[in-house]
Amino acid sequence: MTTVGESPTTTATPGPQPERARERAPHLYELDVVRILTFACVIMVHTISYTASSGDVVLNGLLALVHFTREVFFALSSFVLVHSYLNRPVPMRKFWPRRFLLVGVPYLVWSAIYIVVPYMYSPQGTLASLLQHYVYAVLTGTAWFHLYFLLVTMQVYLLLPVIVWVVRKMRGHHVTLLVISGAAQLLLTGAYMYWPVATSWINGFSGQLFISYQFFILLGAVAADHSVRLMGWVRRHRKNIGLATLATAAATIEVYLLAIQGGKNPIAAGVPLQPIVMVWSVAIALGLLALGSLWSDHRKPHGFLARTIALGSDRSFGIFLSHPLILWTILLLGNHWLSSNVAKPWLTFVTYILVIIGAIAVTEVARRTPLSLPLAGRPFRSTPKSKSTSDATPKAKATA
Repeated sequence: MTTVGESPTTTATPGPQPERARERAPHLYELDVVRILTFACVIMVHTISYTASSGDVVLNGLLALVHFTREVFFALSSFVLVHSYLNRPVPMRKFWPRRFLLVGVPYLVWSAIYIVVPYMYSPQGTLASLLQHYVYAVLTGTAWFHLYFLLVTMQVYLLLPVIVWVVRKMRGHHVTLLVISGAAQLLLTGAYMYWPVATSWINGFSGQLFISYQFFILLGAVAADHSVRLMGWVRRHRKNIGLATLATAAATIEVYLLAIQGGKNPIAAGVPLQPIVMVWSVAIALGLLALGSLWSDHRKPHGFLARTIALGSDRSFGIFLSHPLILWTILLLGNHWLSSNVAKPWLTFVTYILVIIGAIAVTEVARRTPLSLPLAGRPFRSTPKSKSTSDATPKAKATA
């Protein structure tokens, strides 16, 4: 699941009240780790979903754990957007065109790809019906199972003035804001999971609407307003955060197992929009941030690992966009050769590695051509940068 927004920055010293950087500051390397690990788990979600047996309690339990990706993705996106805006406010007439270009163009192009490719594999209907399908898919985020991420991200873009206004208006009362928002989130996801008739009006599109993630969007925005204090707190409490993350993971698995005992199949027991996943997403977000802070504190700027992580962060959006196409192709290739010759559960692990390799290859090719923007969400640059990728702070980032 990537972040859409400018490269996160942090301030050297906190200001009064919420910490606001007034000048561009060093790159926040902690978030590169959060971004890469989140997208690695996005690929895991989709690989398990397509290759694991519906009755596999272990793999579907792992799926329940990695379902945090959408919540962490939107919290991270909101954090980067608000942090960037608070550092360097720009008029919406400049902000919106750039943001919608960096995400809207890949959204439109990949929606077309994910509609046309299956049609070419198995033609059905007319070209007119195909065009109607495309328009409907663009409006609803249903061209393929992951593109709703971008649709919700664009909703966050549109709502950014409101989000920033709420964050500023509620300064001094951010805890109250998050408690109310969190309670509403738990109630809504509780209805999705345990009382779906109450949300029947939204169930068909619950994943495509920002309201299903409003707590995490606000959480990221508030965290951005307190970024210096937050990162200091994370560094001081890394051990406790790690223990809390493990405890919450255990609680999530326990709820999953109880749901199975209650009659749900493993897939239904681990759906992403349910209360325990909301709690787990907060815990794992902190856990990933703590891990990112540990990396940042020991990072060697010109080392191989630093360059690799910087490159991975840059490529993450393109990998996200292309990986389902690679997954689909691998599973269909040679009349389902892979699934016919690799036994489960090993099929999941083999497919996961192949999908990552394939998505990286597609993204690397795209980044080196004028198709970089529509296919990888990054502007194409024909000349190399003068600075090392690991130390440069790009003016804009668009990862998903």
